[in-house]
Amino acid sequence: MIEPYESALDAIPGSHPYPRTSRYHDAEIGVHTQADGTEVRYTKRRLLPPLPGDDDTAPHTVNSGERPDHLGQRYFGDPGQWWQIADANAVLDPAELTAEPGREIRIPLPGGGGLHG
Repeated sequence: MIEPYESALDAIPGSHPYPRTSRYHDAEIGVHTQADGTEVRYTKRRLLPPLPGDDDTAPHTVNSGERPDHLGQRYFGDPGQWWQIADANAVLDPAELTAEPGREIRIPLPGGGGLHG
């Protein structure tokens, strides 16, 4: 049986279960049909976008005690946007971004590198 939420999504052409600010917004949604005929929607694997060039990013030197969500808030006004910084630095574990004080990481600029919208 398909849940009402899923049916409503299927009825709206182009609808997506993730908000535009989510790193999964552009991910493809798949449908798996179980043996009993039940359809299960899932998000297909998300591949990292190409790394932005230096012109599309700004440097940031990590300070002691910083966390990825702090950087998301500081640079994007939303702590949930840490993933944009992780993508720009090609890290899978966001903790890697701030684990080493003094490390220089790249912060994507608005409109640069295809990471914003």
